Amino acid sequence: MSLAFLHSHDCSEVHGDAVWGVAWTQSDTSVSISADGCIKQWTSSSGQPYSILNSSDSDFKVPAPHTLGLVSLSVSQDGRFALYNSLEGLTSLWDLTNGEVVGKFESYVRSGEDSEPSWCISLNPNGSTYASSGASGKLSIHSTEPDNFGQRLATIPSGRSKFGMYCSYSPDGKRVALSSETGQIFIFDVESSSLMNTFTSHAMSVRSLAWSPDCSLLLSGSEDKRLVLHDVRASLGGGGGAVATFSGHSSWVLSVDISPDGRLGLSGSADKTIKVWDIAARAAVSTVQDPGGEVWSVSWRPKPPAVGTAGAFVSGSEDGTVKWWRSAGGGG
Repeated sequence: MSLAFLHSHDCSEVHGDAVWGVAWTQSDTSVSISADGCIKQWTSSSGQPYSILNSSDSDFKVPAPHTLGLVSLSVSQDGRFALYNSLEGLTSLWDLTNGEVVGKFESYVRSGEDSEPSWCISLNPNGSTYASSGASGKLSIHSTEPDNFGQRLATIPSGRSKFGMYCSYSPDGKRVALSSETGQIFIFDVESSSLMNTFTSHAMSVRSLAWSPDCSLLLSGSEDKRLVLHDVRASLGGGGGAVATFSGHSSWVLSVDISPDGRLGLSGSADKTIKVWDIAARAAVSTVQDPGGEVWSVSWRPKPPAVGTAGAFVSGSEDGTVKWWRSAGGGG
């Protein structure tokens, strides 16, 4: 099988530096974070900055640029909130409906034995908590409540003191996957605050993780140029692990995602390409060149594709451009 994806349009205002994270929301907007310290929301259909339509408040608020780059992004399942984190560990929660920043937490301020600056963050699908990790390799669970935003509710050790590169809540909110700088992937049970499983599928840093919609599979992307698909249904000691490897990128895999119907994988790479993968066939079915350089982040449109199409996705690249792509079979 072969699929064609067409470049639909670019954002109307480029970031001043590399786009380090993108997310296509359930509200059909897209959010981007950049090394320029800015977070922006876009109307996905046009690439224009998002504004509140048919509202007397025509000036949609956008957070002021941060002095350092923004390194981690997570949007809520309903598309209402974006959680993002800065290089030094300032975690912020942005209400995408009105532009207000409703929570801020300075994780770099020492507040206890387990406190450390957050690097990667992930918002619980139910919105009540978020997960983070950093230099210690431990996973922390924090409150998102307005009166105690950022308060640590639990800290779960991974057993390895290796930098936590990327974390991601499962779609059902019951587990968190965490990847390390040395290639391990840890699966944590949130309710029991325990480590469920450890996968050693990569020999180099794992830059990105993506869950399948049914929470049974986890896709990882690594600096070893490979993507690996894991069966994460088994608990600690009960098997599971890598079930497929996807090769084809010629440099680091920087970002991965799984389509809302669970059929297709997506990857962005330092080789300046984006690849679409047929998960069942274990093969690449489309490769697109990004003229903007290294592709730091990719994200599928979360709404299931129209009949006869393969959907659409958004990407963020080194030149500061956010780009939208669509299946040649239709608008996605």
